[in-house]
Amino acid sequence: MFRVLVSDKMSNDGLKPLLNSELIEIVQKNVSEVEDELHTFHGLLVRSATKVTEDLFQKMTSLKIVARAGVGVDNIDIDEATKHGVIVINAPNGNTISTAEHTFAMFASLMRHIPQANISVKSKEWNRTAFVGAELYGKTLGIVGMGRIGSEIAYRAKAFGMTVHVFDPFLTQDRAEKLGVTSSTFDELLSAADIITVHTPLTKDTKGLLNRETIAKTKKGVRLINCARGGIIDEEALYEALESGQVAGAALDVFEVEPPVDNKLVDHPNVVATPHLGASTKEAQLNVAAQVSEEVLQYAKGQPVHSAINLPAMSKDAFTKIQPYHQLASRIGNLVSQCMREPVKDVAIEYEGSIEDLETSFITKSLLASFISQRVDSTVNEVNVGMIARERGISFSEKFSTADSGYENTISVKVTGDYSTFTLMATHIPHIGGRIVSINGFTIDFYPSGHLIYIHHRDMPGIIGNVGQILGEHGVNIATMQVGRKEKGGEAIMMLSFDRQLEEEIVEKLKSISDIVSVRSIDLPN
Repeated sequence: MFRVLVSDKMSNDGLKPLLNSELIEIVQKNVSEVEDELHTFHGLLVRSATKVTEDLFQKMTSLKIVARAGVGVDNIDIDEATKHGVIVINAPNGNTISTAEHTFAMFASLMRHIPQANISVKSKEWNRTAFVGAELYGKTLGIVGMGRIGSEIAYRAKAFGMTVHVFDPFLTQDRAEKLGVTSSTFDELLSAADIITVHTPLTKDTKGLLNRETIAKTKKGVRLINCARGGIIDEEALYEALESGQVAGAALDVFEVEPPVDNKLVDHPNVVATPHLGASTKEAQLNVAAQVSEEVLQYAKGQPVHSAINLPAMSKDAFTKIQPYHQLASRIGNLVSQCMREPVKDVAIEYEGSIEDLETSFITKSLLASFISQRVDSTVNEVNVGMIARERGISFSEKFSTADSGYENTISVKVTGDYSTFTLMATHIPHIGGRIVSINGFTIDFYPSGHLIYIHHRDMPGIIGNVGQILGEHGVNIATMQVGRKEKGGEAIMMLSFDRQLEEEIVEKLKSISDIVSVRSIDLPN
């Protein structure tokens, strides 16, 4: 019998797959109530209340799988789960429809002044002329970020007779045609759209994406929607644009600080605000519980799960051996994705040397998951990355090399995009760690960590000095610098690391230096 502890409140409807199975014994109590029995449970179902920590893993010695009935897993120590050979799963798609529908409800509410009109009527007023709205039909919708939620919104917008423009740096033309949308640059979208909705993760690239400068490029009277992450729209800039009339209205489900107690946007008459309700439907709550229940049942039957956050369960010895390469591959994927800012068609990974004796499929998926997670608004992990790659039109492959690079082991990756290719080789050296030893054919040696600047330039006297001068003028101290070239006077690269992230103004000044081809700001975990 597979014993499952459901430690947070969930409806029996959501738990039906488990309750109806003869293989499963369910106990619905909190952790403190079954302290003496913790070692007997094979599965654990939680929402956000139960904290799944190292201490709990040590007590639940028979635990095989933890399921979070929702998207976030902040209350679960993923590293400890992996170390203990425990799979962690969630329900990444359970709120896709609810968030898409909520976003569309915000469109309609904003265009027709529904919340304001509702308050007016309840105040015993009947002022029809004050709430003359606008139709969605015939309008141009701009979607920033074309993941699952963005795609669902596009589908609904087309049904309403809207024209859809999409800005997603990683959306291939083939996929745009299949979805029936127009792939645009960000500036093209800003100038074309009557309504703009954002559906991206919150990253250094998307924080303040809609700010004073970019909002000024929009149509006068544009409407802005944010049901994704607080901070994608600069709230101060939005308030100013609402006051000036550049933005006719905004609908916000998320805020930089929640709850938005002292946020003047909430009190603005042209703002529709909701308390982070994107995933708050009965159906979504039922769906996430049912999804993880079904996954746990599949696991109990000895079948694979599809929404694992961490590596599939493995012995501690196997985990220890693979962990350095797994971490290095994750850093490689992150770095390459930040360098290759264009739609990608193929990711080819090649192994050489002693690493071939390990289970490289886990390493491949770690690299690919890290690469793709920079480009989508949903959870990406080693289990679902193949499916997500296919959805995005990205092919990937793994092979072993018979070449001799001179290193004990190497991981090489070649990424082919719509306009260019990017190659990288890395190695792991015992007691030293992971090193990047080649980028685009240039020999180099650095540890992929922290705040970096990657510069591609012509090998001319004074380039390094000019870079140093600009950084010095802005009080930026260089922590490390690595350079590489193929031949004297040809092309060269440099990789610099810093103690802090460089402001965009500094990056732009570096780009203006004569004989510099490109500058890319990269941020990796320390």
